[in-house]
Amino acid sequence: MMTAAQPDGLDCEGVRSLEVRWILPGQLAGAVTGWFGRFPVETTALEDAYLLEPYLPGLAVKVRGGRALEVKLYRGSPGLLELAGRARGHLESWQKWSFPHGPSSTGSGDPAGWRLVSKRRRISWFAQATGMGVPRQGEQPGCAVELTAVVVGGEPWWTLGFEATGPADALRRELEAAAALVFADALPGGLELGMDDSQSYAQWLYRQPGTRVTPKPQGDRRTPQLERRCLGIPGR
Repeated sequence: MMTAAQPDGLDCEGVRSLEVRWILPGQLAGAVTGWFGRFPVETTALEDAYLLEPYLPGLAVKVRGGRALEVKLYRGSPGLLELAGRARGHLESWQKWSFPHGPSSTGSGDPAGWRLVSKRRRISWFAQATGMGVPRQGEQPGCAVELTAVVVGGEPWWTLGFEATGPADALRRELEAAAALVFADALPGGLELGMDDSQSYAQWLYRQPGTRVTPKPQGDRRTPQLERRCLGIPGR
């Protein structure tokens, strides 16, 4: 039960999601794009900025396309997604909040503490109730699947990710149903997505050259401020 007044405009419930992602080095091959082209897609190009310093355990913070500040709170892992001969990866539960954000300041290079990631995304939407299509808004349970060409620090990468949203008891069912459809055909060249490439954007960026991680002291168990507000815990 919340006991403290909430800041105006703060949606404390946020959006719950279940996600799995693989990130691989190199250019996104045309054969892989064609493989994903079996489904209707919406294509967008954008640049996201990820906060890497200070290091915030359990939180992922980014500015999406210079227009929205997104904060994600890690809720643990319910296990693995496993499709024999196709893909194996870590499932991650998240809770996400999004806030309007003014245009980012122009300039070259990464802002201090942030890492810029250029993306060209192809996104499709899968829902057991209505079938497949482009991403939709609203409370309908389903799973967005994206195939994205990424550039960070001038180096090309690509990623395949699944993000299920909706009621908590439907998330795994929606993600697994979408994965079964996507991986019904094998990836070109016999490529199998494995555990070594299964990671979130934040995990991947922390491993990039030039990233300086500044962890909190081991004894620091403070609850992130956003979660403290939503739980009604007074500030210190």
